[in-house]
Amino acid sequence: MLSSVHSTATLRFDSEYYKKEYLFIESFIKENASRFIGLSQMELTADASAFYPALEPYYNTGTIPFIRVADVKESVEYDNCIRIPTMGSNFCTLKLCTDGDVVLTKGGRVGTAGLITQQSYITRDLIYIDSSRLRRVDYIFLYLYYCSSFAHKQMVRSSSMTAQPHLTITLIKDIPILKASNAFKEMVSTCYDDSKRMLDGAKRAYKQATALLDRTLRIKTKSNKTSFVKSFSKTYAITGRMDAEYFQPKYDELYDTLAAFKNKPLGGENGVVSIKKSIEPGSEAYQEEGVPFVRVSDISKYGISEPEIHLPFSIIKDIDSLFPKKDTILFSKDGSVGIAYKVEKDSQLVTSGALLHLTVRHTEEVLPDYLTLVLNSPIVQLQAERDSSGAIIQHWKPSEIEQVTIPILDMSMQKEIATKVQESFSMRRKSKELLGFAKQAVEMAIEQGEERAMQWLNGKMTV
Repeated sequence: MLSSVHSTATLRFDSEYYKKEYLFIESFIKENASRFIGLSQMELTADASAFYPALEPYYNTGTIPFIRVADVKESVEYDNCIRIPTMGSNFCTLKLCTDGDVVLTKGGRVGTAGLITQQSYITRDLIYIDSSRLRRVDYIFLYLYYCSSFAHKQMVRSSSMTAQPHLTITLIKDIPILKASNAFKEMVSTCYDDSKRMLDGAKRAYKQATALLDRTLRIKTKSNKTSFVKSFSKTYAITGRMDAEYFQPKYDELYDTLAAFKNKPLGGENGVVSIKKSIEPGSEAYQEEGVPFVRVSDISKYGISEPEIHLPFSIIKDIDSLFPKKDTILFSKDGSVGIAYKVEKDSQLVTSGALLHLTVRHTEEVLPDYLTLVLNSPIVQLQAERDSSGAIIQHWKPSEIEQVTIPILDMSMQKEIATKVQESFSMRRKSKELLGFAKQAVEMAIEQGEERAMQWLNGKMTV
C-alpha cells in the first residue's frame, strides 16, 4: 500500500529504496533505538568544502595533502595524493581537516569511509565529520562504524538513486551511530593500531626496495640543463615528434644511464613479457552482481580495491580466459598511465581494456616482483611521461609500451629487491586482515552484542 511506503521524510517510491536488507536495518534501528545515538547528540557536525577557485595550478607545489575521492579507499591513502600549500583567504571555504576527522565519499564509491591521520585539505566531493574533538578511541570507533556494512548500506540507501548516486550532508546527519562501551572501543582501537603498525612496516619495506633500486641504477628524475638544442635530423626525422617536451634532456640522461646496464624491451618478440589485452564491454553491460570489473581507478601499485561494477558471466563465451593468473602484472595504459600491480593469486575478475596483462616470459632472467617495482619506478614513469606528453587525456599506445626499456640487473640483486617487495606485501595483507577484523567486530557488536564481538575479536588477535 502507498501508505506503507510513502514518507514525507523520503518522498521515495522506487523499489531500490525498499529492498529487504534496507527494511531490515530500518526495523532493527527502530526496535533498538536506545542503542543508537545521532551526530547532533554527540555534538558533532557533518560538513564539506564549499565552492573554491580552481586548485590545479597549486597541485604538488606545497606539503599539505589535498584528499580527493580516489584517495579514500579502505583508509586515506596519502602516499600518492596531491600536495598543495597553505591556501589564502580566497580559499576560505576549502576545508582543512585534522588528525581524527572522518571523511565519507559523496559519489563514486558512495559512503566509503576514511580516517584523516594528518592535517589535510579535502575536496568538495567529500563529507567530513569533525570527530577529531573526540578521544582517540572514540573517533577510531566512529571510523570503523562508518566502514561497517550496516552503516554503509544506510548511506547507499539514502543516496539519490539517479544514474550517479550522491550522498548529502543532511543524509549523513540522519544516520544513527551505535553506542559502544569504552572497553569495546579500546579493543577495536587496539586492533586498528596493530593494523596501522603493519601498514607502516609495509611502507618502510617498500621504500627500502625502491631505495635499493634507485641506488643501483642512479636514475635522475630532473636534469641540470635549463636549455637544449635539437636538430631536425635527430627529432622529427626519427621520431615524428616536434614538441620540445619530448626532447627534454632528462630523457636523454635516462637512456644514457640505462646504457650502463643490460637492457631489454618490455614487449615484442624478444621482450621481457608477453602482453595480453582485456575487453571494454561498454556501460550497457554494467550490473551490480556478477564478475567483478576492475578499472584503472580500482588499482594502485599496492592492490585492487573492491570494484563497484560487475559484468555478466556471459559477457564472452570463454570468460575464464580473461581472468588474471598468479604473477600477472596489471599495467595501465590510459588515464593514470604506468600503474603496475602484480596479482598475488589466480583471480576471478575481468579488467577493463585500459589495463594490459603482462606475463614474464622467463622468470630465471627477470623476477615478476622486481619487474613490477621497475614499472612503478621513475625508470618507466619517465618513459611514460615522454610518450604521452602533449595529450589532453593520457594514453600510452601498446606499441610504445612494447618498446619501454627495462634494465636487467644481476639475479642476486633482483632477489634482494624482490624479497623486500614480498615482505612489504605480506605485511600489507596482514594489515588489511586486522582492519577487517576490527570492522567485523563492530558489525558483530551491532547484531550479536558486544560480549560476543569481544570474545570473537580476542580470539582473532591472540592467534
